[in-house]
Amino acid sequence: MKESIYIRLFKLIKPYKAQLIGSTIAALFYVAFNSASIWFTASLLNSILGNFKEFLAEHETFRNAASLTINQQIKFWTNDLILRDTAFDTLKVLSILIILVFVLKNFFLYIKNILLTHVQYNFITELRNNIYRKYLSLSLTFFNKQKSGELTSTIITDVSNMRSAFTLGFQRAFVEPLNIIAFIILLFVINIQLALIAILIVPVTGIAITAIGRSIKRKSRRVQAKIANITNVITETLTSMRIVKAFTTENFENNRFQRETSKFYNLVFRRARLRLTAEPLTEIIGVFVAVVLIILGGSKVLVEQSMTSEDFLRFILVLFSALAPIRLLSNVNMEIQTGMASAERVFSTLDSKSDIINRPDAYQLSSFDKSIEFKTVGFTYNTEEDAVLSNISFTINKGKVVALVGESGAGKSTIADLVPRFYDVTNGSILIDGKDLRDVTTKSLRKLMGIVTQETILFNDTIRANIAYGLIDATNDDVVSAAKTANALDFILDQPHGFDTIIGDKGVRLSGGQRQRLAIARAVLNNPPILILDEATSSLDTRSEKLVQEALDRLMNDRTVLVIAHRLSTIQKADKIIVLEKGCITESGTHKELLNKNGQYRRLHDYQFSKLEQR
Repeated sequence: MKESIYIRLFKLIKPYKAQLIGSTIAALFYVAFNSASIWFTASLLNSILGNFKEFLAEHETFRNAASLTINQQIKFWTNDLILRDTAFDTLKVLSILIILVFVLKNFFLYIKNILLTHVQYNFITELRNNIYRKYLSLSLTFFNKQKSGELTSTIITDVSNMRSAFTLGFQRAFVEPLNIIAFIILLFVINIQLALIAILIVPVTGIAITAIGRSIKRKSRRVQAKIANITNVITETLTSMRIVKAFTTENFENNRFQRETSKFYNLVFRRARLRLTAEPLTEIIGVFVAVVLIILGGSKVLVEQSMTSEDFLRFILVLFSALAPIRLLSNVNMEIQTGMASAERVFSTLDSKSDIINRPDAYQLSSFDKSIEFKTVGFTYNTEEDAVLSNISFTINKGKVVALVGESGAGKSTIADLVPRFYDVTNGSILIDGKDLRDVTTKSLRKLMGIVTQETILFNDTIRANIAYGLIDATNDDVVSAAKTANALDFILDQPHGFDTIIGDKGVRLSGGQRQRLAIARAVLNNPPILILDEATSSLDTRSEKLVQEALDRLMNDRTVLVIAHRLSTIQKADKIIVLEKGCITESGTHKELLNKNGQYRRLHDYQFSKLEQR
């Protein structure tokens, strides 16, 4: 059985128990001094408005009484503390005492809040780190099923909601009830009958708040999902701006965004309407009860004379002071319900399991010595879909170049993704130096490989940082040498700041050929024994292709290489060419052998070269 969200949240904040205990202790002192401030304020008003001689006489009566009620005992202690020879001297002492009480009250309020803030921001930072770490640990299958906007929304918006709800919210849920309890105790001390009527506020308000809170939680789930959709639309549009401009679909994208924001508005407005209902409802109920109490209390003072004006004044001050924490408590419930909806999304992400996991006894590869062997490999991305690969068997010996060719969708890129174990085979096995890939650690496996793809992935950083990506100890000479090997040095030196030039998101400030050569330089610097080239030159112009191909030839030297080729002219020197069709191997051999077979490779070859001759 899964743990409840509350238990999991408790485990997350448990490391900060010292700060939370300190904040709680400060909160207790704050509540005590807050109650004292109300009591002394009533005494202040009474000392100004009341008769000082009656004040002294009452104090002497209390002093000589055989027994006192709790209310009378507290008043006696208060008067004993503040009474002086004259009314003005008493007023001065009481004023100083009130200042002291308010200073201490706010001092402990500050301590409570600063400790809580420390917990809040540590909590949000650690939680975001955990989610980001989880993202990095998950396999490509997870990201294929998720929208990037949803993932961004989870780590930013949902975590922020949780910070508010489960640190500030829970602390208020602890402090404000203490305030309410303290005020209710004071009400009972002053007058039991009136206090019994006053506490009707709490259950009536609680019922209303709980009902509203449940509805807010449901709407918060939908709001967070809608925020994720908006984030996803923004991400897609910004990363595809070239296509948007090329197809003049600005109006279409604008309308799509407006539809999402309109749905978001409707949801968030309905949630806000509920949230904004809670506070006025609480206050109306409270004021209604307060007015009834004023009438009843006034009757006791003015008609029955069973209650002193001082007690009545103090009762009213305490009663209206109690309304504030009750109102705050209504908002706390709304925050917690919003946070609960976000917590469900966050924990759903943290509970995600990677398809690619290291076995407990996984072997650590330190070198590549012999071969990579595919043994009757079958693969499907989804059990409900048809197989992408079927009965694939071939070997890549160390130091050899093996090329994969075939029409789009034949399974070439899937094979390339299986070698570094981005996915696990569905059937059969892939062996490296005789060991099943599933029996070795993914990190040690991928450390042996360099990958250059058609879609070059670069970061919004300097050219130097992109070439040295993942290599902390790379020297400047190493970076320059790698750039030179990749035919990239000349264009890098032409940049405004050379190797320190920022290249923009995905290297947008560079041409396709330049980006590709940076990717090659990155692979050169990593110096992997195994190289995977996934149609690395297919989208380049003739001059860029020539420069990139020269760089690739140098990179491939003395390495084991798996090449996915779109242009057959780039793989004619390969030691083995494997022809794929609909996930199956139809032919294999050298360029010359395959031409002589007069099969599918020959047809692909003749088709491509006839098109070149027609240009």
